Amino acid sequence: MPFIDSKITLKLSDQQKEDLKRELGKAISVMNKSENYLMVGILDGYDLFMGGKKLEKGAFISVQVLGSVDQAQSQKMTGEICRIVSEQLDIPGSNVYVNYLGYRDWGWNGGNF
Repeated sequence: MPFIDSKITLKLSDQQKEDLKRELGKAISVMNKSENYLMVGILDGYDLFMGGKKLEKGAFISVQVLGSVDQAQSQKMTGEICRIVSEQLDIPGSNVYVNYLGYRDWGWNGGNF
């Protein structure tokens, strides 16, 4: 039950969104999660500021999962996310923040797991 929420400064085409979603879908396996239940949110044209300055190219990505977050897996996932954002959108890793949240309770289809 992972959810990857992406806030990106650039305005993306539908193809860029599709490509980003596809690559994040592949990367989620690093965290022993399946793309079958992965939900991805992409908010583009989002204003991000770092160090008091507006970023022309930047991203904030939140990875949320059912259960706890393994530190070794999240370390690998951050590497994958930064690689994907760099390759797909030309956003440098130095302008990307990634956070991880693990939840005990997660609902879907009228019930909780």
